[in-house]
Amino acid sequence: MGDVMDGEGRATAPVLGRLLEAVNSHDLDSLVSCFADDYVNETPAHPRRGFLGCEQVRRNWRQIFAGVPDISAQLPRTTVDGATVWTEWEMSGAGADAAPFLMRGVVIFGVDNDTIKSARFYLEPVDDSSGDINAATRRVLGQGEDHPDKEST
Repeated sequence: MGDVMDGEGRATAPVLGRLLEAVNSHDLDSLVSCFADDYVNETPAHPRRGFLGCEQVRRNWRQIFAGVPDISAQLPRTTVDGATVWTEWEMSGAGADAAPFLMRGVVIFGVDNDTIKSARFYLEPVDDSSGDINAATRRVLGQGEDHPDKEST
């Protein structure tokens, strides 16, 4: 596979191509080799989930490959800004219990010498059951589901 292509067909960020290929071929060693030993992962929406080091990458992906044996990934969009690579991900498959698995979101990578040094991680499971925008707004504001929507915004 090699390079990831941008929206205009230009090759960008070869390490992202290697990462995508490793995910899709379930090659744990190749996947981990994309990351620096001192890799820094930040998960701003869930701060306690951040971690340091590529060995945690190995532990995470060993669990993912075991839990979703047919996982596949796509990068619908990428943008390169110097050493920063913005990526949109979609990962899908079926869990070991045959339940559908689907995650979507953005990961912003810091890349140096074709190695991933850092990431800001915004990838989440897709949730079809949490209601529409009105329900989500009420939930974020702590108003719960039993407050009727007086006026749509």
